[in-house]
Amino acid sequence: MRKIVFAGAFWLAAFAGVGPAAAGVVAEIELSSQRMTVRVDGAVRHVWAVSTARAGYATPTGSYQPVRLERMWYSTIYHRSPMPYSIFFSGNFAVHGTTEVRALGRPASHGCVRLHPENARALFDLVRQHGIANSRIVVSG
Repeated sequence: MRKIVFAGAFWLAAFAGVGPAAAGVVAEIELSSQRMTVRVDGAVRHVWAVSTARAGYATPTGSYQPVRLERMWYSTIYHRSPMPYSIFFSGNFAVHGTTEVRALGRPASHGCVRLHPENARALFDLVRQHGIANSRIVVSG
């Protein structure tokens, strides 16, 4: 009887998002510090400076599953600006590389989350490797 209860608890936890089913890539963006922490299977893999929305704009907060990946995208809103290694997570909002690397660490975008292009590529590759379904973009405070 004890084995059955344990097995049932294990499967319940797995389907509730705890344990092995929670494995994957989580990119946590903290707006107040302009930092991204990337966790893979729960372990911190990277901590990077980012740029999020400057005054007059907003980066959406919440927890998102990526919608799509684009190795190279050009903004359809802002003068066809290049957005390498884009991970779209909410409408037109994405995590992507930027040529404005000097602005990293402070708000500078129209709402997207900007990364150094090498870091954007590393995150893009992790999400592609683990799959969109096993990845999250979490934006907070």
